[in-house]
Amino acid sequence: MMTATERRDEAAGRVRAAEDAVARLRAGLAEAGVKLPSLRVDPVSCAAREPLPLVDLGRCTVDTVLRLCAVIEERHDVTPATEPTAARGTTVPGARKAAGGGGRS
Repeated sequence: MMTATERRDEAAGRVRAAEDAVARLRAGLAEAGVKLPSLRVDPVSCAAREPLPLVDLGRCTVDTVLRLCAVIEERHDVTPATEPTAARGTTVPGARKAAGGGGRS
C-alpha cells in the first residue's frame, strides 16, 4: 500500500508529464507554423485526489485547422479526403502545392 506522500508524488509526476507533453506539442506545432492558442493541461482533470491529467487542445480558427491538416497530410503524404476551400478568401500557409510536391522533407 502506498503512503500519502507516495501517492502525492505519483500524482505530481503525472501532472508534470502532462505539462511536458503540452510543451513538446506546442514546440512541434510552432515549428510547423501552427499555434493552438488554448492548448493546456486541463486543470479540472488535475483536481482529483489521484489526478488523471487530460490535455485540452482548445478551440481554434478554421484557418488553424487547415494549417494543421496541411502539416499532417504533408508529413504523412496523405491525400486530403476533400479539397480544402479557402474560408472567406483566406489562404492556408504551408498547404501542399498541387502536383510536384513543394512541401517540406
